[in-house]
Amino acid sequence: MTENSLDTAGRQAAADQASGAPEAVGVGSSTVARPAPSSGRPPRPTLGRRAVVFADSLWRPALVLAVFFAVWWFVAAREYVPNYLVPTPGQVWETMTTQWSELARHTVVTLYETVLGFVLAAALGLVTAVAIAYSRTLDKALYPIVLFAQVIPKIAIAPLLVVWFGLGLTPKIILAVLIAFFPVVISGVAGLRSTDPELLDLAATMGAGPWRTFRKIRFPNALPHLMAGLKVAVTLAVVGAVVGEFVGASEGLGYVLLLANGNLDAPLLFADLILMSAIGIVLFVLVEIAEALLIPWHASRRAGVSLTTS
Repeated sequence: MTENSLDTAGRQAAADQASGAPEAVGVGSSTVARPAPSSGRPPRPTLGRRAVVFADSLWRPALVLAVFFAVWWFVAAREYVPNYLVPTPGQVWETMTTQWSELARHTVVTLYETVLGFVLAAALGLVTAVAIAYSRTLDKALYPIVLFAQVIPKIAIAPLLVVWFGLGLTPKIILAVLIAFFPVVISGVAGLRSTDPELLDLAATMGAGPWRTFRKIRFPNALPHLMAGLKVAVTLAVVGAVVGEFVGASEGLGYVLLLANGNLDAPLLFADLILMSAIGIVLFVLVEIAEALLIPWHASRRAGVSLTTS
C-alpha cells in the first residue's frame, strides 16, 4: 500500500466523518447507493473574498467591544462606581502609555512562561493520548492518574512547587503544563478513538504497519479533536502562568496584579488584566491559524458550511 493512497484514504475518511458523507443503503436483497457528494475541491477563495469574510467575522465582536467600552466609560465618568474601584478607559490608557516599558517587560515574562508551558503540555498530552488510545493497560493505569491530577486545585500545589523549585520560572511553567495538559489528553484520546474501524482493517489488510497507519489515517482523523483541545489548553496555560506568579514571583503580569491590588491602583490593575487577555487572545488566534493550515479539508474550515440546523 503506497504512502499517497493511505494519505488520501485517511483524509477522505476524516472528511467523510466530518461532513456526514452518505453510504450505500440495503433495500431487501439489493443495495441502493445514495448519491455521493462531489469529491472535487472547492475553488480557492480570492483575496477580495477572504477580506470580506474576515471583515464579516470581525464586525460583531468589534460592536460588542464598542458597546462594552461605552458602558464602561459612562459608568466611570458619571462615577456611579468610585474611580478608585473602576477607573475610566482614559485613565487605564494613560497608565499603559506612561508605564509601557515596565508593563512590556512583565508581559514578555508571562508570555514566555505561557508559551513554554503550552508547548510542553501539548507534547506530553499527545504522547499520553497515544499511549491511552493504543493500550488498554495504559488506559486503565494512566487515565485515573490524569483525572486525579486535574481535579487537584492548582493554586493549592503552587506553594509546594515554589518550595521545591524556588522563585524562578520553573514553578510557573510547571503550573501552566499541569493546567493545559488535561484538555490535550482528552481531545487527543477522543480523536484517536474516533477513526473508522473498517478503515483501520482495510489498511492492515493492505499491509500498512502501525506507524504508517497512525501517520496517514489515525492522526489526521484525530486532528480536529486535537486542535479543539489545543485551543482550550492555550488559554488555560495563561491561567497557570499567572497563578504561579501569584504565589511567588518578582516579575510577570501576575506579580504586577498583586502590586496593583495591594496599592489600590485600579488603572494599573485594569491595564494588567487587558494585557493578560491580549496574550490569551493572540495565542488562541495563532492556534486557529495553525488549525486552518493543518486541516483545511475539515467541515468546520470550509467556507459556506453551516454548523447549525436552523
